[in-house]
Amino acid sequence: MLDVAPVHVKPRTAEAVQAAIAEAGAAGRTLEVVGGGTKRGVGRVRADGVLSLEKLDRVIDYQPEELVLTCHPGARLADLEKLVAAEGQMLPFEPPHLGKLLGAKGKSTVGGAVAANLSGPRRIKAGAARDHVLGFAGVTGRGEVFKAGGKVVKNVTGYDLGKLIAGSWGTLAVMTEITLKVLPAARAELTLMFFGLDDRKANEALTKALGSPAEVSGACHLPAFAARRPPLKADMSVTAIRLEGFEASVFARAETLAVLLKPFGRLQQLDAEHSRDFWGHVRDVHALVGDPRPLWRVSLPPAGGWKLSGQVAGEMLYDWAGGLVWLLSEAEPGEVRAAARALGGHASLWRGAGSAFAPLEGPLGGLTARVKAAFDPLGVLNPERLA
Repeated sequence: MLDVAPVHVKPRTAEAVQAAIAEAGAAGRTLEVVGGGTKRGVGRVRADGVLSLEKLDRVIDYQPEELVLTCHPGARLADLEKLVAAEGQMLPFEPPHLGKLLGAKGKSTVGGAVAANLSGPRRIKAGAARDHVLGFAGVTGRGEVFKAGGKVVKNVTGYDLGKLIAGSWGTLAVMTEITLKVLPAARAELTLMFFGLDDRKANEALTKALGSPAEVSGACHLPAFAARRPPLKADMSVTAIRLEGFEASVFARAETLAVLLKPFGRLQQLDAEHSRDFWGHVRDVHALVGDPRPLWRVSLPPAGGWKLSGQVAGEMLYDWAGGLVWLLSEAEPGEVRAAARALGGHASLWRGAGSAFAPLEGPLGGLTARVKAAFDPLGVLNPERLA
């Protein structure tokens, strides 16, 4: 049984995870579930103890020829990226490392990326983190061990629980093993850049590029405020479009886009090395690091993402062609959320006072409550995280 005093459990096996959750449930206690701790400040968790997965960090199986990687949830993203890069492969959803942005000292883990369903700039082409989870093993808040999905790219196993767990922020179950689909890394890449476009013109250019056959794998707009910050230190706004693939294809598509986007001004190119460096900074939102203002992550229909600047006072960075907006603003939380809803999206507060996530209401709220009751009826895991 868990002690009366607060505990900090660091299991090294799936069996130890199951024992810790079962004991907490039997004792009527709650647990905060953490990996590397980089997103620990997102949302409030009031728990009696901490269940840390930092010691559950091994790569269990990697089969490059099958494009499949199985690991523990505490495996660090940086280590996994080096592992697959050595085989000419990549994590296709380009998970962000947000420790610096959120002022955290820990290292980003694969379990944290999947639990929060976090994806980088390549999401517009490759899909979200949840789309690359082939299977996982976990422990529910009931203390029950279960498995979902499989370890092959093509499998049919009933309910796709991977998509349910991704984005649940550890409130339903604790993953003890994750199997991901990996993909071959691009042979070549380059980035096309416009300078000096306002938010509306930038959105028009990015929308046109995404609607073309060019297979864009990154589309972002950094207004002057964000572009002036390190590491870019540009004198004006920057609008960027990434192309990846075989070298001949990349250059042919770049020429096509240069003609298509000629009305928006002169395009400049970044070579592969500088392109990778640039998108790494966009992925990790380095332009907004160190700013003390409340930080919002706003999901919107891409075509209308630029309109948020006219609704809420603050500084913004647009990724996913406007579908993802990182916002620094002192505006009231209700004002930010209302503006996001009016534009067909939603907003979450990633740094600042107040609830991180807006409460779900109506049928969706009822469904969410029933799912939570099925997986964690006693509310053992990450209580109030999504409140």
